[in-house]
Amino acid sequence: MKMEVIKELGTEELAERLEEERKQLVRLKLNHAVSPLENPNTIKEYRRTIARMMTELRRREIEANKKN
Repeated sequence: MKMEVIKELGTEELAERLEEERKQLVRLKLNHAVSPLENPNTIKEYRRTIARMMTELRRREIEANKKN
């Protein structure tokens, strides 16, 4: 997921998507442990997407604190 798409999401929706991405990453890791994935780079892509989402949530949290 690109950063532009992440920025367009609302905070609650972003938090929900983050949770879903984390669950999917766990599933991918388990599947990869049982039998190798066709493309193991998808694990790396999910990790990076999760990091982007967490960064955006943190940025919004900091902005909210600055306003108060």
